[in-house]
Amino acid sequence: MSDGAQETEITPDLLMRAYASGVFPMSEHRDDPEIFWVDPVRRGVIPLDGFHISRSLAKALRRADYEVTLDRDFEGVLRACADRAETWINDEIHRLYMALHARGQAHSIEVWREGRLIGGVYGVVLGRAFFGESMFSRERDGSKIALAWLVDHLRRCGYVLFDTQFITDHLASLGGIEIPRARYRAALAEALEGDADFYSVAPDSAAGVLQRNTQTS
Repeated sequence: MSDGAQETEITPDLLMRAYASGVFPMSEHRDDPEIFWVDPVRRGVIPLDGFHISRSLAKALRRADYEVTLDRDFEGVLRACADRAETWINDEIHRLYMALHARGQAHSIEVWREGRLIGGVYGVVLGRAFFGESMFSRERDGSKIALAWLVDHLRRCGYVLFDTQFITDHLASLGGIEIPRARYRAALAEALEGDADFYSVAPDSAAGVLQRNTQTS
């Protein structure tokens, strides 16, 4: 982690160059206007062929009481991810990711129940890499459902790297692992050699997500 605070204005172009170099921005908290760059010694990733769907998550996925969408409410997901006691998403980070979304370089997956946003995840795309930024749940399994759909979607669209930045117990339970910085940089370089299109396929059914996960895990 770099201890250098923001010295010049961070633009969307600069932010994308940072992702291509393997670093990402954070703030200490929502009221801190400064942004610093992070380059973990060990990086969190979810292998796209190693997502773990537990029995309870499979049961939640099979329920027909929710809807999954792409980019229907990116800002809603962004705000929900920041709506917690401690968050690194300050106003400047909010502005930057809204700008990336407007450029087609940041996307969200939303989970809805009865018209209410109950879970979601958002991140940045570059080449064949997806850089997961944050996720949230307002109801049980909301973020897990979003991640299950996201992993399946990325795989179907031709992505090869799902960067989660860090690993939490939550992510580890879903198949997330830590890899050394050098291994991450090699995976990133490979992912940046090609291109993937986040909109090349539409979200599929829960049955399709479960079937393909069984085939690849």
